[in-house]
Amino acid sequence: MSQDKIRRPRAETPKGFRDYFGAEVTERNAMLAAITAVYHRYGFDPLETSAVETVEALGKFLPDVDRPNEGVFGWQEEGDWLALRYDLTAPLARVAAQFRNDLPTPYRRYAMGPVWRNEKPGPGRFRQFYQCDADTVGSASVAADAEICAMLADALEIVGIPRGDYVVKVNNRKVLNGVMEAAGLSGGDREAERGIVLRAIDKIDRLGEDGVRALLGAGRKDESGDFTKGAGLSADQAEVVMGFTSARRDSGAATVARLRELVGASVIGGEGVAELETIAELLEAQGYGPDRIVLDPGVVRGLGYYTGPVYEAELTFEILDEKGRKRSFGSVAGGGRYDDLVKRFTGQSVPATGVSIGVDRLLAALRAKGRSTGETAGPVVVTVMDRDRMADYMAMVGELRQAGIRAEVYLGNPKNFGNQLKYADKRQSPVAVIQGGNEAEKGVVILKDLILGAKIAEGASLEEWKSRPAQVEVARADLVGEVRKMLAP
Repeated sequence: MSQDKIRRPRAETPKGFRDYFGAEVTERNAMLAAITAVYHRYGFDPLETSAVETVEALGKFLPDVDRPNEGVFGWQEEGDWLALRYDLTAPLARVAAQFRNDLPTPYRRYAMGPVWRNEKPGPGRFRQFYQCDADTVGSASVAADAEICAMLADALEIVGIPRGDYVVKVNNRKVLNGVMEAAGLSGGDREAERGIVLRAIDKIDRLGEDGVRALLGAGRKDESGDFTKGAGLSADQAEVVMGFTSARRDSGAATVARLRELVGASVIGGEGVAELETIAELLEAQGYGPDRIVLDPGVVRGLGYYTGPVYEAELTFEILDEKGRKRSFGSVAGGGRYDDLVKRFTGQSVPATGVSIGVDRLLAALRAKGRSTGETAGPVVVTVMDRDRMADYMAMVGELRQAGIRAEVYLGNPKNFGNQLKYADKRQSPVAVIQGGNEAEKGVVILKDLILGAKIAEGASLEEWKSRPAQVEVARADLVGEVRKMLAP
């Protein structure tokens, strides 16, 4: 068969997937290590679960005749449907049920790793992405929710989001249920209206009070002329809901008082208000004030999933979008109380609460602010001037590594020395070590400062050049010490 007729595989990632290279992986690992330190300090233990679960255990996407793998990457094996996990919470529920006699109660765990979703990809939306979760299973106390919020605030700060650039917002599903009840929207026959109300509340920041009020009533026409049908509430009903959204602008105590007034005689609403009040008190006792964590009835994320307190972390600083417009970065983490997930396995209600950090979004935020963590500089490259002296070059790199300096010997074709420096540049190497035959006879090496060399090309000052020449000759015995000096900021 001729060479041009051989069918070769296409060298490309599947649609919706991507590869992560050196600096990205290093930054992510450093960020996750910092978050791990916070979770560890709070007494949480690590948990690693299998990337594959039974579809039945995942629960959200049970097999059906037409699409047994809808939403997940699934396949059938010996009569069972298996799938790649689509989050880290469902595996936790399975673990909590499977090992309930062995695990402590409450069980506090954190987990980090990739998850997979068989959904349509789009710009910035991938089918594989990282999650970073922390959960407490087996505690009904809202102190567990307050602790998660405090831990989330600490995690954001330790990775480089300073106070003032973020806020953790806390709401409660029970409060919203109480408001719905007070507005006459309780009961199974009002589910459609409740859904519209929830979506309207979620748009308060974008549409403002007038836009939300329109969606609570007959509906709203946007700038393009498209019409969105509203919930059809009366003016009195809409006023109750609008009062709920406006309570977010009050202080903690005023928010609690206003919410208590809005839920009226609703028992479930009263429970929710009391839980929010307790969370605020517990956080204040630990020094977490409104500059870090606030009560915000405008948080409606996941309210069909969560059963009590709900929280999300929003980054408040502005960035430029693809069209050059300023906008707030937005949410990077969210969670809440979900007391029914483990019950699917055991038949018994098991309280649980937790938070999930969007790893890729948080990394993007750190990069946008120039605060990405982790060393991204390449290794010191020991160049090869004479193939027969490879043992000498290996000895140099060995000394550097033993001193804790990241280093490598150039292992490509050493014939063209310029290619070795190009390689070092592509590796973002800070220093190149050069020793030809003449240098070896004199017992010296040449150290080329590649960082300063790049800066000189951009126009370094004369003083900088004089204080730190881009290339120096040093004694071979002083190799480690002189490289360390050159690497010092």
